[in-house]
Amino acid sequence: MGYVGQENFLFDGSVEENISYGSFDASHEDVREAARRAQAHEFITNLSEGYGTEVGERGVKLSGGQRQRVAIARTLLQHPAIMIFDEATSAVDTETEMLIQRSIEDIAADRTTFIIAHRLSTVRDADTILVLEDGQIVERGTHDELLAVDGLYANLWRVQAGEIGKLPDDFVEQASRRVAQQNVETD
Repeated sequence: MGYVGQENFLFDGSVEENISYGSFDASHEDVREAARRAQAHEFITNLSEGYGTEVGERGVKLSGGQRQRVAIARTLLQHPAIMIFDEATSAVDTETEMLIQRSIEDIAADRTTFIIAHRLSTVRDADTILVLEDGQIVERGTHDELLAVDGLYANLWRVQAGEIGKLPDDFVEQASRRVAQQNVETD
């Protein structure tokens, strides 16, 4: 099983060493192919020393999106039958999110993939979307099916699409209560 989270560990070594970590028999070409599938090869080859570029402690010499794509490549190199992406696009800009989504689409084509996300654009094309509320599954279906139901998913989609004026009053009231409760719990 492979896992890519919000924060992924990169050590002070080269890009290639970070991708091949845990896959000791991987060839240079294996590393490059994993990077291609993770939409990372192009940015890596543009680095000053390509795959030999040192990333620094915790990958500080790379952007957040670059670190994510290196982590995806590392996971792909291990050829897991199941992959889990836990908020893998939460801390990246829109263009990087698109690149990561493209790599996830390619990766998911030949394995079971779970994507945990608050950004609904990340799961829009999933075969099945599970909507959780308070730890319970409250809706299940494809993007189009969930929009047609006009429930929680549809309202969250409207929020993320900027269609605030189309939200039902009861949804806004529930959201207000949840936010107020979260603020009380964190104080």
